Amino acid sequence: MSFDPFAEFRMDGHTVIITGGAQNIGAGIARTLCAAGAKVMIADLNGELAAETAAGIARETGQVCRGMACDVTDKDAIDAVVAATVKEFGGISTLVNNVGWGGRQDDPAAIPEDEFVRSYKLNTISAYRMSMACLPYLEKAQNASITNSGSFSSAVPAYDILPYATAKAALNQMMVSLAHLLNKKVRVNSILIGTVITAGYADAGITPEMQERMMHPDNLIGHPGRPQDIANAMLWLCSPAAQWVSGQTINVHGGGSVVRLFGR
Repeated sequence: MSFDPFAEFRMDGHTVIITGGAQNIGAGIARTLCAAGAKVMIADLNGELAAETAAGIARETGQVCRGMACDVTDKDAIDAVVAATVKEFGGISTLVNNVGWGGRQDDPAAIPEDEFVRSYKLNTISAYRMSMACLPYLEKAQNASITNSGSFSSAVPAYDILPYATAKAALNQMMVSLAHLLNKKVRVNSILIGTVITAGYADAGITPEMQERMMHPDNLIGHPGRPQDIANAMLWLCSPAAQWVSGQTINVHGGGSVVRLFGR
């Protein structure tokens, strides 16, 4: 067969930064983009784990993958990652702003102000800073793209994780604004991620009982997602296969909750 329908999903020649890529969804994205041919830099608060994960991905895929420490709320740390990536790979064509976190609020009616500020810095401002730090190199690259790991909670009522949900909602607005700002130069998109059970849920205050309920969500598919489901969507948006896609929020959440006007 002379026509290869998967050819444009290849990432050969692409150089990628993935924030928060040492574990869970981020590690799945790094593994998938590497396997598709990209050179990947994992930037994570846990530098030791980032390096360990990168080494494992490199062994598995036979591609170049590196890992280093980065606190994405620290501009100097962001600049260091960008400089290291350019030195290692010669440029940057692709940025995945995957880092993000938000804890469950025991009392949504009494959330401290600094909880909102910290969440905005981590989930929104960090993506802006990283995007702008990469921009001079993205503008020189072919099929340059920025893709954000957003959250389905940004588009539905989510009072029990309000600081996180509102920060991710701000990320949606920032994404579409940057897509218009960078038109013809860099594609910008976001994936609104639904329930994907990872180790991070326990750290966010989700009890085992809650996790068990989340394993049986009332969505159109009937089960939670896998990190690989998100990685597959990321591969599409980062690759030349999505060269005509920008300014979009793509829902990857099992189709959302089932709506029944008259019950079951």
